[in-house]
Amino acid sequence: MQLYFLGRKKQMTEANYEKTIAEFGDSFDLIHRSFHADRIVLIYLDSLVDSKSLEWEILSPLREMAFDNFEKTFQQSLYKRVYEQEEVINGMLDGNVTMFAGGYTYLINVSGFEERAISQSETETVINGPHDSFNETLKTNISLIRRRIRSPRLKMIKLSVGEISKTKVLILYIEGIANMDIVNRLKERIEAIKVDSIKDSNILIQKLDEHQNSPFPQFYTTERPDIAVTKLYDGKIIGLIEGSPNIICTPSTFFDFFESPDDSYQRWTMGVAIKFLRYLALFITLVLTAFYVSLCTYHYEMIPQSLLQSLMQSRSRVPFPPFVEALFLEIVIELLREAGARLPTKIGQTIGIVGGIVIGQAAVEAGITSNILIIVVATSAIASFIVPSYGMSSSIRLVRFFFILMAGFLGNIGIFFALGMVTIHLVKLKNFSSPYIEPVSPTFFKEWMKNMVIRPFNKLDKGKHTNALIQNDVKNKRKQW
Repeated sequence: MQLYFLGRKKQMTEANYEKTIAEFGDSFDLIHRSFHADRIVLIYLDSLVDSKSLEWEILSPLREMAFDNFEKTFQQSLYKRVYEQEEVINGMLDGNVTMFAGGYTYLINVSGFEERAISQSETETVINGPHDSFNETLKTNISLIRRRIRSPRLKMIKLSVGEISKTKVLILYIEGIANMDIVNRLKERIEAIKVDSIKDSNILIQKLDEHQNSPFPQFYTTERPDIAVTKLYDGKIIGLIEGSPNIICTPSTFFDFFESPDDSYQRWTMGVAIKFLRYLALFITLVLTAFYVSLCTYHYEMIPQSLLQSLMQSRSRVPFPPFVEALFLEIVIELLREAGARLPTKIGQTIGIVGGIVIGQAAVEAGITSNILIIVVATSAIASFIVPSYGMSSSIRLVRFFFILMAGFLGNIGIFFALGMVTIHLVKLKNFSSPYIEPVSPTFFKEWMKNMVIRPFNKLDKGKHTNALIQNDVKNKRKQW
């Protein structure tokens, strides 16, 4: 097709009709239309544009107006003039219509992606508070944050990751509260990623993780806008990834994974009690099964006489040592947990309940395991569910096997040895130069009390989120440490 503008002002732009058609080839959804004797040509991907906006904003005006009257129309903000061929290709992939007219190239935004409606999060449920959650559309996720932070101090940095996918990544922070050193380092780390595609925020996390061999998650992820906004107010930096309903948050500490929105949405006394209950559940799920193995294998003298008789009767028919017995039941629990998670919701709940009861009862009657161990393993499994973060809960379940192994070989000494190793490992971890178990190590008592104890709202510091001096004071302490 010989076009009017190609011969007249081709030197004004590198982008042209032939190059664009050649880039996309015989794509099924590639549409090109011409108006006014081929002096105006439109090219767009039909699967990425909104048909109603296309008709109302572009096609109808082109049919009704003369070519000479379009000069003022092209000056509107809807029409963005571009010069590079790469800009044209990226614009079309974002849902823009490319228009060639008068020797110039324009991008017109009439995108209309299909998106999932805003719904309640299935993985992070709360009793009180808002119930909306992020979806896979970047624009929708930004609007959910903008509704809660009505301030120009909310800043965004737009990046692109993936040589082929060109996935959009947004870094969000509040100016004056966030640490700009961390913002710049995060930006540099993301820009340095060289991969073909990034499909989800959890894949991006694996590329950014400084300690990939650690079982503990380094980045906090959430689907809830209220949690994301709270993290921003606390001076954190969050990242939104196109196509992912989960946002990432950094720098994150070990204690962030034990917080829930319900802690703030109910009376502060209940919030404090539940928070301490979670740390008790952490200790139970790590140590309880391992302690049973240790007592039954090496330390019978620690068991009370009345309980010892019941334990001996319960284990009299079991042919395996406590170590093998505990590993067997723990693996069965993990199988049931994974089966329940992968199956449809209604079937998964049935498998978890019926499977646990049937297998447990049959194992006791067959003499494979004891009644007391079933109680111990079930209690340990229930305690792991109390941890709000799924990522941290999965890590704790993995570490629990390490405790059982140490208890099976060394008894109580092995349990204390495992506790020491985990503690040393946590102290050594850092997330963008921020200590992982701050404010416990290094110890900032005032900050530690704020994290552990939820005070009444009328006792909270006024303007603590907007006072940059407080944040700078914490930064200075970190540098001194």
